[in-house]
Amino acid sequence: MSAQDIILKELLDASHLQGIEALLSWDQETYMPEGAGAARAEQIAYITGLMHAKLVGEPLKNALEELIDLETGELRIMTLKERETRQLKEIWRDYRQQATLPAEFVTELARHASVSQQAWTRARKDNDFAFYKPFLTKMVQMQQEKAKYLATGTTAYDSLLDQFEPDMTSEKVSKLFKEIRVRLVPLIKNISEVKHRVNGSVISKDYDTDKQWAFGMDMLKAIGFDLKTGRQDRSAHPFTTSTHPTDVRTTTRLQENDLKAALLGTLHEGGHALYEQGLPVAEYGNPLGQTISLGIHESQSRLWENLVGLSTPFWRFAYPKLQAKFPEQLRNTDQEQFHAAINRVRPSMIRVEADEATYNLHIMLRFEIEKMLINENFPVEELPQLWNEKMEEYLGIQPANDAEGVLQDVHWSFGAFGYFPTYTLGNLYSVQFFNQARKDITGLNELLARGDFAELLKWLRENIHSKGRGRKAEELVQELTGEELSAQPFMEYLEEKYKRIYSLS
Repeated sequence: MSAQDIILKELLDASHLQGIEALLSWDQETYMPEGAGAARAEQIAYITGLMHAKLVGEPLKNALEELIDLETGELRIMTLKERETRQLKEIWRDYRQQATLPAEFVTELARHASVSQQAWTRARKDNDFAFYKPFLTKMVQMQQEKAKYLATGTTAYDSLLDQFEPDMTSEKVSKLFKEIRVRLVPLIKNISEVKHRVNGSVISKDYDTDKQWAFGMDMLKAIGFDLKTGRQDRSAHPFTTSTHPTDVRTTTRLQENDLKAALLGTLHEGGHALYEQGLPVAEYGNPLGQTISLGIHESQSRLWENLVGLSTPFWRFAYPKLQAKFPEQLRNTDQEQFHAAINRVRPSMIRVEADEATYNLHIMLRFEIEKMLINENFPVEELPQLWNEKMEEYLGIQPANDAEGVLQDVHWSFGAFGYFPTYTLGNLYSVQFFNQARKDITGLNELLARGDFAELLKWLRENIHSKGRGRKAEELVQELTGEELSAQPFMEYLEEKYKRIYSLS
């Protein structure tokens, strides 16, 4: 076998193991019996250990060393095609990161992530931060240790951020966040002064959850989610995972008195799922068959959730179907009123239920707290107070308890520090991509209003999904739109939309 063949075989084996781990984790969040938690943590740790061994083992290392200098990343063979060069560079990047992590650390981190997620579920349900505190304390310490091993950034936090958004730094993120905040805060203030113009009460009526589920499934199928290669279930925190492009799992969360949460959560996770289903199957197991970054992943979910799911054209198609499901609740609400209601701007406690405008303030809050935890050793026991202070600073509200405050989000429980900035980056990417799609697809608004989402999905498949990791995130934006990543298009989109909805001058 050639060196390239050996590398691809080892990576394929590792991907099979990763798929098994993903399925175990999905089950843990959906159907696993409560008493199985300890055993599941050991199973996930074991599988993760096997996967790590494959990714840093002698067969892959020796074959990779034939083609590229493992220290510098300089190619030893200059006859490779551009596609092969990009693939090899990404494999080398992954190897370098994995090789810095001791096997014992990898398995212990996987074990603790599983145990910690289970602890978070209980703590959030019981509103008991004290119970969760030791699990989070250990996770923060392990993430700090991981950052030291990786040492890819100028700060510990940057090393963690780089895992989710390669080549992104907290300095770049801070600059983008500043550009957003300087325009977002005045916009939200102006909206708050005329909030009486939008009545959102229709969203909070009693909506049967089974009918919500059925409507959500109808919308998932409409946008192109393939139920032959995917499924949706319920979980405490909506998420999407994939074992293979032909096996993609999404979840959603249903609430009787919040029609928006389930619908937009379903569209959001559907966007993630469409990306996973659109990856090239023939490249499964190597970087060309993997998603580019978490920011690009979020661009897909936010595009379908916001730019489609909160748009006027979408509701021209969807509202009659929703009225048919809930004729009593929506009897006296026309489409324009409903569209305004579902786009109502009002600071909220829960990030995943936040409106499109205030959502990014939730991300900025977490970004600041994460940096304090990782870079400055901020005491975990003081997190609830810090959280409440930051909520007041960023959103002007305070949670009634820790369940809707510091315990609201699952990500820290499994060690996703450095992940949160990708949500706002995804918002920025999504608008730039959607603007380009509108230029390239004739009559896109009319297609969406007819419930014809095929052309948009085709455009995303051809320009983003099929690329795998053949481009860096910012390269893709530049190549596809002719623009650098910027907060400008996103803020123009928000300002235009909400000035129209709220009749702002």
